[in-house]
Amino acid sequence: MIRAVIFDIDGTLIDSVDYHAQAWVEAFEKFGKDVRFEDVRGQIGKGGDQLLPVFLTEDELERFGKPLDEWRSEHLKRQYLPKFRAFPRVRALFERILADGKQIALASSAKPEELARYKEIAGIADLIADDEATSSADAEQSKPHPDIFLSALSKLGIDPCDVLVVGDTPYDAEAAGKAGLSTIGVLCGGFPEASLRDSGCIAIFRDPADLLTSYDASPLAG
Repeated sequence: MIRAVIFDIDGTLIDSVDYHAQAWVEAFEKFGKDVRFEDVRGQIGKGGDQLLPVFLTEDELERFGKPLDEWRSEHLKRQYLPKFRAFPRVRALFERILADGKQIALASSAKPEELARYKEIAGIADLIADDEATSSADAEQSKPHPDIFLSALSKLGIDPCDVLVVGDTPYDAEAAGKAGLSTIGVLCGGFPEASLRDSGCIAIFRDPADLLTSYDASPLAG
C-alpha cells in the first residue's frame, strides 16, 4: 500500500533543466573551462558535488571548484530563475495524491533558498510544509547517492516499501534504489525512456499531467 510519494523538482515538476545546464556552461567558461552544453545537460540531476568532478581535475576542484559553484548559483538566480515554469497540472496532481490520503515530500539537490522559490513556481508552497522538503543541506552527498532520499524517508517515518519516488533522471532512480525505493519516471526532463528504465524506473509517464490522467492505472494508486 502506497502511503507517501517523494518528488524530485527540477525536470520533474519544473521546466528548468536546460537553464541549469546553460548556467553551468557559462560558469565553466567564466573559470576558463570549455564544456559542451550537451555534456553538462546529461549530468543535470546531480548536485554540484557530483557534477563538478566530471569536468574538473582534482587540482581544479581544489583551486576553484567552490567559487565556480557559487558563481553558477548566483548566475542561475539572476539570469534564468525568472524563466522557470511549472509543468502543466503539477498542483492538481499533488491535490489528487493528498486527497487519496497519501503524504508528499520533496527531495531535491537544490540549495535551501532555491527550494523555497521552486515550491512557489510549482504552485505547491501551501501544500508542502518545510519539514516535508529536503535539499542539499540535508544530504552529505547528492544524487546518485541515496542521502537525500534517506533524509526524506526519515522525515516521513514510513517504510520504504510504502513509498514511491517520482523523478526525471536516471540519478533519481539510482539514488532511490539505493534507499530501497521504487521510482516512477517522467520524460519531461529530457532523459530517454530507455535510460530511465535501465536505471530502475518501474513505470514511465510523459509528465505530471500524464501521470494525473493515468493516476488510477499508475503505481500511485496502489
